[in-house]
Amino acid sequence: MVEKIWNKAFILLTLSNFLMCITYYSLISTLPVYISHELHASKSTVGLVLASYIIASVSIRPFTGFALDNFGRKTIFLSALLLYAIIFCGYAIAFTILFMFFLRFAHGFTWGIVTIASSTLAVGMIPNNKRGEGIGYYGLSATMGMAIGPLVGLFILHNWGYMVLFFSGFGISLIALLCAYLIKYPQSKEAKETHPLTLSTLFDKRSVTPSFNLMIIQITYGGLMSFIALYGHEIGIKNSSGFFLVYASGIALSRFSSGKMFDKSGPRHILTICISLLVIGFCFLAFFQNPIGFYVSAIILGVGNGVIFPTFQTMVNNLTDSNRRGAANSTLYTALDIGMGLGMIIVGFISQHASISTAFFVCAAICFVGLNYFLFSALGHYQKYKLTAQ
Repeated sequence: MVEKIWNKAFILLTLSNFLMCITYYSLISTLPVYISHELHASKSTVGLVLASYIIASVSIRPFTGFALDNFGRKTIFLSALLLYAIIFCGYAIAFTILFMFFLRFAHGFTWGIVTIASSTLAVGMIPNNKRGEGIGYYGLSATMGMAIGPLVGLFILHNWGYMVLFFSGFGISLIALLCAYLIKYPQSKEAKETHPLTLSTLFDKRSVTPSFNLMIIQITYGGLMSFIALYGHEIGIKNSSGFFLVYASGIALSRFSSGKMFDKSGPRHILTICISLLVIGFCFLAFFQNPIGFYVSAIILGVGNGVIFPTFQTMVNNLTDSNRRGAANSTLYTALDIGMGLGMIIVGFISQHASISTAFFVCAAICFVGLNYFLFSALGHYQKYKLTAQ
């Protein structure tokens, strides 16, 4: 095991993840307009095409964890990343809704595999006593990709058009693949025998409780990301994209200290504070319907959410033996995707029948439920089983 976090392998893997996330989020901000304007799809059809990506990602994650724990992690990671890059070329010839649907579904499959494989490999490159700090830094690469990706996508689109956007995604993904290829991967303590494909091998039992806790909280994240731009428009914010920049800044600020806090004292204090910040942030968003409330909530929610996922990811990896980390990470990421999907549906339903501000207040209540579940269930589960994990 290496003695420092920022070794060559970890740097290359983090850079690869950053570049991949840039390509992913560059399409998040541009593809809906392409499907609507260029393919002349209705809003409901646009939603269906976009949802196919999440459906595919959720479907493949458990099987990815199983494969990572039983077969070669490096081979699976590089193969999936290569396919992820090639699929970008397909967007240039996707002239029908049906083709676009299957293309997004295929891309979702590769995204689901790559994110699980990359996260599992990253954990193996981090010293055990600095796992919280290391995962926080690794997760920051996704956060920065989330902030920069939409700006890159819109810049390319406005200057050169969709075809250049799609082939740029292909080129950037190839650079991510090159970074991943140059890594000297650590020897993992993988199982010598292949285990049968069962429910217990697809999911990690110890990871279910913290993953369910994360799912509750991520309901609010899915709703926030889907409706914040529309909400900003409703309350008179001229450029709601500023929310994402402030939000990403809050995430970045939180990542530099939260991991060290976890490594020193565990998840109790850091998660209690940060889930409480989500409650406060959503209340700000719901009740202060002006630019001040809008951007103050962005920084509060950013600091809170910046800690949530990497902390839960550190928890499940501390609960699991090294040869089960693929299953542990796939359990966590599956919960993440399900929570986000439910959030889009729940917040959309409440917004349709009441208002977006009401939906955000409900998000505050959901975060409060998540806080209580953590304090009275997930925390005890973690403290009980952590010491037996290796």
